[in-house]
Amino acid sequence: MATYHFIGIKGTGMSALAHILHDSGENVQGSDIEKRFFTQKSLEDKNIPIFPFSDTNIKKGFTVIAGNAFPDDHPEIKAALDQGLTFYRYHEFLGEWLKQFTSIAVTGAHGKTSTTGLLAHVLDQSYPISYLIGDGTGKGHVDSKYFVFEACEYRRHFLSYEPDYAIMTNVDFDHPDYFTSIDDVFDAFQSMAERVKKGIIACGDDEQLQQIQAKVPVVYYGFSSTNDFQAQNVRETEHGTEFDVFVRNTYYDTFDIPMYGDHNVLNALSVIAICHYEDIKADNMKALSTFEGVKRRFTEKKLGRQVLVDDYAHHPREIAATIESARKKYQDKPITVIFQPHTFTRTRTFLQEFADSLNLADHIYLCDIFGSAREESGKLTIYDLQELIEGSSILDLSNTGVLMEHQDNVLLFMGAGDIQKFQESYENQLQFVSSHRVKKA
Repeated sequence: MATYHFIGIKGTGMSALAHILHDSGENVQGSDIEKRFFTQKSLEDKNIPIFPFSDTNIKKGFTVIAGNAFPDDHPEIKAALDQGLTFYRYHEFLGEWLKQFTSIAVTGAHGKTSTTGLLAHVLDQSYPISYLIGDGTGKGHVDSKYFVFEACEYRRHFLSYEPDYAIMTNVDFDHPDYFTSIDDVFDAFQSMAERVKKGIIACGDDEQLQQIQAKVPVVYYGFSSTNDFQAQNVRETEHGTEFDVFVRNTYYDTFDIPMYGDHNVLNALSVIAICHYEDIKADNMKALSTFEGVKRRFTEKKLGRQVLVDDYAHHPREIAATIESARKKYQDKPITVIFQPHTFTRTRTFLQEFADSLNLADHIYLCDIFGSAREESGKLTIYDLQELIEGSSILDLSNTGVLMEHQDNVLLFMGAGDIQKFQESYENQLQFVSSHRVKKA
């Protein structure tokens, strides 16, 4: 049996793919830097070996899969190519693997991970399925009926796929280190649409997606009455959100989800649309109500009177949506945001938009920009963003204790870099203060 070696196995997509191959009965191992990542524990739980990077990891007969973050001159990639081993980039291998199944790609500038997780959860109640979620979660099954996977538009990597179906959540300008404009982003999604083989489920409330042209049927969902699938009568409940679904203006059923915010209703509606298209019964779709979420998407922890939330939001639109969710779920609590911008190019491009979205919170703390190895910082600093947000403060690991001032608040730790270390530092501060008080007593 061949051994699959993953270069950069701790990456979210790579770790998910490693789980899929392992669950499908393949021999899997990988390598990465020694820093601990949130994806690591689940790999260790399956006894998947993880080695430090070294060209000695590459052995005869291996099939090697490399994460897209690593250049061609990486020692392990060079060793694989020098030995003439079968070699794939992540998106290339995934494009081949999914051909075995009825594949459903979930793509969009925002909401990919949550929607993929939601769809996988619903289908998993009824069928043996495989799925790959962008939070590092993956599952394989040799008898899978469906393969649900997150398809990222960055560098047009999703053009390596030819899925049976595609859910398109939205088109927005992001990744300014690669895309030049919203038109460039749309061009990528249009190219993706042309690769879909059976049908597209697209958000009809998104102006860009209304322009998508395809050779397969395009089914639209959203809040507007012009959509094929429409959400009406949206209402917040004690446990989440309830809404009625109309299919081509005829009442279909009522659903509830354990999340808050219009973006979560839209994500659920896309899942209902694809399930309806595949003749899955409404009762089976009711599994939406038991979804427990995906990693780093409004992940909550309650400490005393504070609610700490870890969230991946790193684009102005995502920040606004996360704050909206917090407002709707915790209507009596002020919102304190701790935000770490991700990449200098994104921060520079959306500087004013970041300020506008962050101003939706009651208190704002800013952490140093988390840069990418592929870019230069230039002269931009976190103080350029602070100047646009009156009353905001700079937070570093030495002063996270200042967050104790915001008792009875929701603390939103947001970012795509290593914002978790600020939450961990604050939790350690709380623990220290608590133990100190016990000793004094």
